[in-house]
Amino acid sequence: MTGQEKGPAASARPQTLMLAFLGLHVLEHGSAVYSGSAIEVFARVGVSEDAVRSTLTRMVKRDLLARHRRGRKMYFGLTARSIDVLRDGHDRIWGAGAVNHDWDGTWTLVGFSLPEAWRSQRHDLRSRLMWAGFGPLQNGLWIAPGHPDVPAVVAGLGLEDHLNVLRGQAAEPTEASQLLHRAFDTGAIAERYRAFLGQWDRPNPLPSAPDDLARQLLLHTDWLQVVRSDPRLPAEHLPADWPAIRAERVFRTLSAQYDAPAKQLADAVLDTIPAEPASGQG
Repeated sequence: MTGQEKGPAASARPQTLMLAFLGLHVLEHGSAVYSGSAIEVFARVGVSEDAVRSTLTRMVKRDLLARHRRGRKMYFGLTARSIDVLRDGHDRIWGAGAVNHDWDGTWTLVGFSLPEAWRSQRHDLRSRLMWAGFGPLQNGLWIAPGHPDVPAVVAGLGLEDHLNVLRGQAAEPTEASQLLHRAFDTGAIAERYRAFLGQWDRPNPLPSAPDDLARQLLLHTDWLQVVRSDPRLPAEHLPADWPAIRAERVFRTLSAQYDAPAKQLADAVLDTIPAEPASGQG
């Protein structure tokens, strides 16, 4: 890739790229992938063999992948946890959409107070809330537009007794637009979409990429990194030229363009075996 091609995926961690790859070429196939063929795919986007192997090992330790040995070859398949993660990412990309056009004026509020020593729990809770579309309104109080499923968001953290969850609407003298701009950095959100457009909204994006399999992987990695930090703010409180609208159109157009050739290349490159998929929860 050239020095001009510096989209979000150019600096993405190998695990982020790996999750995009698994979502595209493993999730719906019930298969496990030979490490050597994964290395071949990731070489297309400049990820070294050592980085791929260490990423696979870390993901096994985190219960995101399971090993399947066949003779001298090691294959990697999904776990229940990774299936949940990948399905959630799929829903964020293809289900919800990048802009909220049907907000009913309701905010969900999550208040929490955790012991000072619980730094890890606090980090995990904040990460979950951010992924679910919440923003920090003030110390210990996060808000999100609409009706996110808070019990599902915090499931497994063991923090239910430390949370206060409420739903309501803004009341005078506070306006909804004020809450939005206090809790969310709309300028930073818009800039991430503009960076995506700068990378992909042009003739022949990533001309130095070797093929459409590489472009597909980088496109989906870029897009997921953008939408995972976007709380889907109400369209009525955003500028008419909000860049997420055009960015989503560009993503969907390119994704459709790359899909068939990328699948053909993946079928030729990937060495897979059937692997009984673990059942995702929910």
